[in-house]
Amino acid sequence: MKVYKYLFVLTLPITVYFSFISKGWLTFLPLILFFFILPIFELFLKPNPNNFSKEEAFKENNNKIYTSILYLVFSIHICFLFLFFKVIQQPDLLLVDYIGRTTSMGLMCGITGINVAHELGHRNNKIDTLLAEILLLTSLNTHFLPYHNAGHHLTVATPNDAATAKINQVLFTFWFISHFKSYADAWKIEYKRLDKKWLTFNNKMIKYSIANICTVISIYLIFGKLVLLFFIIASVYGIMLLETVNYIEHYGLTRKMKSETRFEKVKRVHSWNSNHTIGKLILFNLSRHSDHHYNGSKHYQLLNSMPESPQMPTGYPGMMLWQQYHLYGLK
Repeated sequence: MKVYKYLFVLTLPITVYFSFISKGWLTFLPLILFFFILPIFELFLKPNPNNFSKEEAFKENNNKIYTSILYLVFSIHICFLFLFFKVIQQPDLLLVDYIGRTTSMGLMCGITGINVAHELGHRNNKIDTLLAEILLLTSLNTHFLPYHNAGHHLTVATPNDAATAKINQVLFTFWFISHFKSYADAWKIEYKRLDKKWLTFNNKMIKYSIANICTVISIYLIFGKLVLLFFIIASVYGIMLLETVNYIEHYGLTRKMKSETRFEKVKRVHSWNSNHTIGKLILFNLSRHSDHHYNGSKHYQLLNSMPESPQMPTGYPGMMLWQQYHLYGLK
């Protein structure tokens, strides 16, 4: 039964479906659940720092159901994107309905889209990489993959990393700096990987750019400019959620200089950790971020909580609210 607890993430598409078929305040049901009800629950639930034993870890590592759940979420996400294209065109929608349905889809872009792509993108096989690329394409954020794997994991907790927030850095400015600097760095990473050759179809950023352009044009031609507008808004909202998570994951943490040009190796003290159960289940253990950066290839179900990792006072949903109002104690 350990594996099936991760099906809790399905509460998101269920509430998003109610958002899509409703009007008025009910279109905000997913936001109410994930940014109000669940954070309150996490205040009363005791964090769970327990890890698998070596025997359990070996068994669970070979359990294919964990990956099957990711594939299920992938399928649901794609279906809901096309459902969104349909429901956002319905007649007699008010502004509040457009906002509620679009932010609901944006929430899926962040959680079932970018977050699941993050997990699949760390796996060394072509099928999972392709699924990750498709998921990232649904929020026009395909540069995330080359930057995250070949940039962020190498430069995390240093001034060179776009996705590491500095102490007292304003969230609003971090959104822009992290997103656009990581985009530019993704081009540099590909340029370096291809031995300084730009114009080749082996350049992932060229392929991703073409894919993004084709996606935008296709949505416009098939569904029209209104659907394209709200698709872009939902994508931006999903990216904002990603960058907000980036903000809290490494806020104020820095690696020491080992020499004039080299930093110390990444340790479990260079990422904020959270053992709050609900946030762990919704985000496939992303909140055990310290161990993820210590071993990026480790599958989500195997990530451990280590005592040396700095701990968040609440789970990710709550922290995303706290940091916006400067009420958290991460400094």
